[in-house]
Amino acid sequence: MASVDSGAASPAVVAVLYFAALRELAGTGEERVHLPTLPASVEGLLRVLEGRHPALAGRLQSVRVAVDEEFAELSRALHGGEVVALIPPVSGG
Repeated sequence: MASVDSGAASPAVVAVLYFAALRELAGTGEERVHLPTLPASVEGLLRVLEGRHPALAGRLQSVRVAVDEEFAELSRALHGGEVVALIPPVSGG
């Protein structure tokens, strides 16, 4: 299973950034997560995060995911060293 690493980034680690309500649900704005297997996918990372933060379970299907500042599909491969941002939907009025 993945684990949080508060040290420097390594090839098998991604930095995860949580924005808006996701920050509250995860209880943190940022964490480093060891990838359980390489190559991993965005979809696999989201499953790991839901397991780590039960309050996120069922809420990540509607988020936009950016990898290294570019929007990414769930199938996008992760090899370690990336920055993954989770951006919840924005409602306007």
